[in-house]
Amino acid sequence: MGESKSSLYPDERVWYDQFTSTDWVHDSIADAYRVRALRSRKDFWGRVNKLFDGAQGWILSALVGFVVAVLAYAVNVSEATVFDFKDGYCAKAWYLSEKRCCPLGPCTDWVDWGEVVEGHSSLEKWAEFGIYVFFVIALATASCLLTLTTRTVVPSAYRLTTLDENLAAALPQAPASSEAGRGATEPEPDVSPRQTTPDQGPTAPPMIYYSAAGSGVAEVRVILSGFVLHGFLGFKTLLVKTAGLVLSVASGLSLGKEGPYVHIATCVGNIACRLFKKYDGNDAKRREVLSAAAAAGVAVAFGAPLGGVLFGLEEVAYFFPAKTLFRTFFCCITAALTLKFLNPYGTGKIVMFQVRYILDWEYFELGVFMVVGVLGGVLGALFIKASRHWAKKFRGISLIKTHPLLEVVLVALVTGLTSYWNVLTKLPVAKLLYNLAAPCDARDNNLDDLGICPSDAAEIPSILWRLFSAFFVKGLLTIITFGLKVPAGIYVPSMVVGGLMGRLVGHMAQWLVMVTPSWSVWGTCPVVGEGTCIQPGVYALIAAGATMCGVTRLSVTLAVILFELTGSLDYVLPFSLAILVAKWTADAIEPLSIYDLLTEMNSYPFLNNKHKPVFTGELADIVPRVRRERVIDITSSPLVPASSLRSKLELLHRAGELDGGLPIIRNDILVGLIPAPDLEYALDNLDNESSDLCLMAHVPSIDDSDDGHIDKTDFTPYIDPAPVALDIRSPLDLVYELFVKLGLRYICVLRDGRYAGMTHKKTFAKYMRELEEKEHSGHV
Repeated sequence: MGESKSSLYPDERVWYDQFTSTDWVHDSIADAYRVRALRSRKDFWGRVNKLFDGAQGWILSALVGFVVAVLAYAVNVSEATVFDFKDGYCAKAWYLSEKRCCPLGPCTDWVDWGEVVEGHSSLEKWAEFGIYVFFVIALATASCLLTLTTRTVVPSAYRLTTLDENLAAALPQAPASSEAGRGATEPEPDVSPRQTTPDQGPTAPPMIYYSAAGSGVAEVRVILSGFVLHGFLGFKTLLVKTAGLVLSVASGLSLGKEGPYVHIATCVGNIACRLFKKYDGNDAKRREVLSAAAAAGVAVAFGAPLGGVLFGLEEVAYFFPAKTLFRTFFCCITAALTLKFLNPYGTGKIVMFQVRYILDWEYFELGVFMVVGVLGGVLGALFIKASRHWAKKFRGISLIKTHPLLEVVLVALVTGLTSYWNVLTKLPVAKLLYNLAAPCDARDNNLDDLGICPSDAAEIPSILWRLFSAFFVKGLLTIITFGLKVPAGIYVPSMVVGGLMGRLVGHMAQWLVMVTPSWSVWGTCPVVGEGTCIQPGVYALIAAGATMCGVTRLSVTLAVILFELTGSLDYVLPFSLAILVAKWTADAIEPLSIYDLLTEMNSYPFLNNKHKPVFTGELADIVPRVRRERVIDITSSPLVPASSLRSKLELLHRAGELDGGLPIIRNDILVGLIPAPDLEYALDNLDNESSDLCLMAHVPSIDDSDDGHIDKTDFTPYIDPAPVALDIRSPLDLVYELFVKLGLRYICVLRDGRYAGMTHKKTFAKYMRELEEKEHSGHV
């Protein structure tokens, strides 16, 4: 992912380890030194290099936007073709989807599978059904098999749930993680929880995650907060996620491709950073590009460049300075323009479900819009609770836990058996959402074929039953599909469930106006056009946004995305009002968003910068007592045996602090700190670690530059002479601000000016999680 440079030697590469945190302060200082050296050159080539250095960010933004759009085009076109294979094939060109094969409507070039099987009409129908179910299972299985190739094992010592600062003195049994096996993780099948090692005693099972599974948005959020997940943004993950996404979406499972676009785009941004050392060699600078890339993923997913920028600002980005904001905007515009020219749907639009509403809303509808917002918030919160329960109960079964492919096959079988018989559930989720949201007078959809556009009040009850059955099936399928080991997004499936609910409410309102046209409360609504002013599609889209808000807790981003989908300023107010109500409702029922749930279930080391708990204690509450094994004491001599430093480093690793540090004290006064990664690098470079004495303090009499030779036993270049320190009586609110705003890895603690301990970022994140759990349990 990147490297940390606490020292100023240009050739030192100290790479970040798995589940460690980015040192934002040191990366910022290192970049400042680089910029200072660059600007010190006043010659012609120095000015050219300075201009090129400033242009690198714009070059990367344009390149990332272009590549993300090309990949989105490839996924959209491929997925549409493979999806239609479940129903038939194009006789003139097998690689064309039904729409591209017959652009003007039904034609003889498209051959249904039933036509291939000669015989009775009932036989043809059952043959089509059997082939449909077979393709659903086969495509889902292929997607899962691809995803399982991205398996990554994380030792338990790296995990947040097994972090223990006190392991330096004693090594008790590591607490087994209660989250093991839930969500995207499960215990290693061949590792016993009671397995022991000679020097560490019993250990918890390792964590396993599949970098191509799920949407990846929760993990991208963790990475952009400054933590490292190895392989998650690599080239292999990009290839597997893209190919697996085509198969999983084409299978017809209740999942979407919009969320995975964020992960795919972030992979592109990470790989593109390798072009320039400025970004490849600085993890904090790299995350500026990753933030822009993640926003571009949303831009191509919804055809909403402004929504993409706000998504980066509201959801995934941890640090979002003004410079990054403008580059993100440029990246999103580049991606949207590229996708516009590529024209993936053959309609000149960059999304499939772009809709237009001609009629304006009436004032009496505001109350109904608010009701829809409440229902959307309730649906979103219940979905999160149901997903947690399903993960604990069903995925807690040992057979399912150790064989994720079996779960995918079972869910695919249920999906094929239940979806085939309902024309609504059989549609792709994006196309279904468009049909639900589109007005009945639209000429480019097949609403008449779906039977959800009534001509009079007598037809509405049958439509309500059709919508309710689809709502019930889609709701259940979305719950059991979320969390499968396939590339899968939750954005559009949650919007579809909400859209079905909103369409139900819209038709109920439509029926009420039709049967009581003389009520004065309706105003002129009953005499508008051929029917009434009630547009069920509007209610569907509003409910879709409200439900997605309840699931993700996005607010402003969603309002802007819905505005960009409709292109109408008239409906910005109803969209915004429903989303506000939905967020308040969802927060009251379930405090966690779907991303918070995934982060909690997988024990990712994430320090939430958007939700600050109510702290009542002081820094002393989370600081363990000082142990000699966790400090470097140079009171007697600045020379410390390398073997002693190595043992102290190993104790840090056992405690889960691979990115921790060892404070250096003299007469109990803090005089410096050496980061664990830099100490490990320095020790590895020693010629004879068993006998070398390492210099841990600057001694003026020692010549550090004898004939240009660098003394490997001189560790002073790696030492931070001014680590951030707080008094032990400091409030925890201040500790929170320092970790979140400055991005510190650790904070040293003083008592009356003397060293009194140290707290690590992951220790504080664990404390915050426990505090939030207590708050949540108190509300129940």
